[in-house]
Amino acid sequence: MTNNNNRNKNNNENNIEKSEESLLIRQAAEIMPGGVNSPVRAFRAVDMEPVIIKRASGSKIYDYNNTEYIDYVMSYGPMLLGHADKRVVDAVKKASENGFSFGATTENEIVLAKLINRHFPSIEMLRLVNSGTEAVMSAIRLARGYTGKEKIIKFEGCYHGHSDSMLVKAGSGALTTSVPSSAGITKCTSEDTLVASYNDIDSVKNLFLKNNGRIAAVIIEPVAANMGVVLPDEGFLKSLFELTHGNNALIIFDEVITGFRVSMGGAQELFELKPDITCLGKIIGGGLPIGAFGGKKDIMEYLSPIGPVYQAGTLSGNPICVAAGIATLKAIEDDDAVSKANEAARYLVNNLTVELKKFQDNITINSISSLLTIFFKKGNINNFHDVMETNTEQFKKFFGIIINKGLFTAPSQYEAMFLSSAHSKDDLDQTIIVITKAVEQVFN
Repeated sequence: MTNNNNRNKNNNENNIEKSEESLLIRQAAEIMPGGVNSPVRAFRAVDMEPVIIKRASGSKIYDYNNTEYIDYVMSYGPMLLGHADKRVVDAVKKASENGFSFGATTENEIVLAKLINRHFPSIEMLRLVNSGTEAVMSAIRLARGYTGKEKIIKFEGCYHGHSDSMLVKAGSGALTTSVPSSAGITKCTSEDTLVASYNDIDSVKNLFLKNNGRIAAVIIEPVAANMGVVLPDEGFLKSLFELTHGNNALIIFDEVITGFRVSMGGAQELFELKPDITCLGKIIGGGLPIGAFGGKKDIMEYLSPIGPVYQAGTLSGNPICVAAGIATLKAIEDDDAVSKANEAARYLVNNLTVELKKFQDNITINSISSLLTIFFKKGNINNFHDVMETNTEQFKKFFGIIINKGLFTAPSQYEAMFLSSAHSKDDLDQTIIVITKAVEQVFN
């Protein structure tokens, strides 16, 4: 890390570069809503202009001015190997030389499916799609078709993509009354999605009691990572399985983030549980757009063309994305990348815990494997209500300090930090110094 990492340099050359970057930001705002293609990229939650990224390599990412950052966004999870791993780059190049899309099955689709099954034995059959959102959307339809029931239980604070039925949350003071959390979602759609409280098994029991015989499935992030990192209480997931199956409903694990990250076999391997359906994405494409959903054979055979549940996609199993996925998963196996990323995260969390001990009444660090979140709130954080009590103004100040010192994290209190096998000890030591000083500035 060098002094070039400060985005607020005052020399003439930097002023020219900043004006060019500002021009790009204005142009983006004119042609794309909010100047972005995904809302969190807009940096509005931290009252800053967005960063315009030019390139990335290993653990580093570089903005339009070639400012270097240690990256803890990692494209929100896919880059477990770090950016631009040569094995993945070479696989993409080779695949692209044979054509971009065929509208027909390729051998590599079978190879990728078998690689996934090797680590996720609960996935007896799977179907490839184009994103985590599409995987969840399709899994929900399949669960409804298989059970013949309509209602789905999700958990407040768990994000499952932007399909209509998943963009709902509990109404004020009533978990049984679901209202849309986005304009454009119909009342009828929201009524079929029931919202429980994460880590509160009684809230799930009440929903089953009030909707007896009408619930098709329960969907959950087994480790919540979209309200910041929130871990399941001991026994919560097992109780959820027993309750769900006891009511003849399916359980769906959304492992789009946790798959191949918290362990090679995802959270279900870590907690020794076998969901009926699993949704995957992110790491299985190594940064290219792909998703998958799969599960028990008898459930998956309800899919068209052999079953009554229709699902299709022109670009599903895209050969370039599949090639990237195969190369990524093989490299992760070869490098023991999950263990390396986990070890890096442990080093970071353990040292931050020591350095920030005097601020333990103001912050909480939640972590598992290579995921972590620094919450600006004291005490246990194990559900959405706890998360919403965090101090976002303190986070905003913290974020402004660390990004100007060369750390690239998500511009939101409600996201995770992602580590990779490419993060070096020097990266981690620099990160510990920057975060410690930033927290001191926030509270002093």
